[in-house]
Amino acid sequence: MKIALYFGSFNPIHNGHLIIANHIVQTENIKELWFVVTPQNPFKIEKKLLNANHRYQLIKFAIDGENKLRASNIEFNLPKPSYTVNTLVYLKEKFPNDEFVIVMGSDGFKNISKWKNANYILENYSFFIYKRPGFEIENTVGASIKIIDGPQLYITSTYIRELIKNKKSIRFLVPDTVKDEIEINNYYNNSLEKET
Repeated sequence: MKIALYFGSFNPIHNGHLIIANHIVQTENIKELWFVVTPQNPFKIEKKLLNANHRYQLIKFAIDGENKLRASNIEFNLPKPSYTVNTLVYLKEKFPNDEFVIVMGSDGFKNISKWKNANYILENYSFFIYKRPGFEIENTVGASIKIIDGPQLYITSTYIRELIKNKKSIRFLVPDTVKDEIEINNYYNNSLEKET
């Protein structure tokens, strides 16, 4: 069966992520969509991230009751920083009967050639690409892509963290269960710098 892999820091997960994921599972012929939590993105600074286990738990709260959405901590036990190619090789060995497709925004896809072993990924995997404002979808690398024409809701995790830091409400930007968990545990109340 086909499984969609939505890689990200999810720092924190928000309704924009969830709308994209829900649209994909409703419209594409896939078994599940996995939110793959990246403990340490090679393009981001680790100290700016909420603990990976906390981010993973927030996703579990966000998707509770959704049988086609799953939180994955598979990268937690892989070498850091987290390179997508390492995760893909591991998943192929662990789940040889499944086919994996990568979900990403047009902003991330624009930088795909900078990824570790990009040629291997491009030759062996297909992509669901959703549009992000300011980033046209240009397939200059010959990737197998399908453009996801779903609802556009431009929210960033940076914006959410800034609201929290400034003691503003994040209601309607994240599920209520995520909002409650962030508030109870006082997540993001320190001076995290801007990061998407």
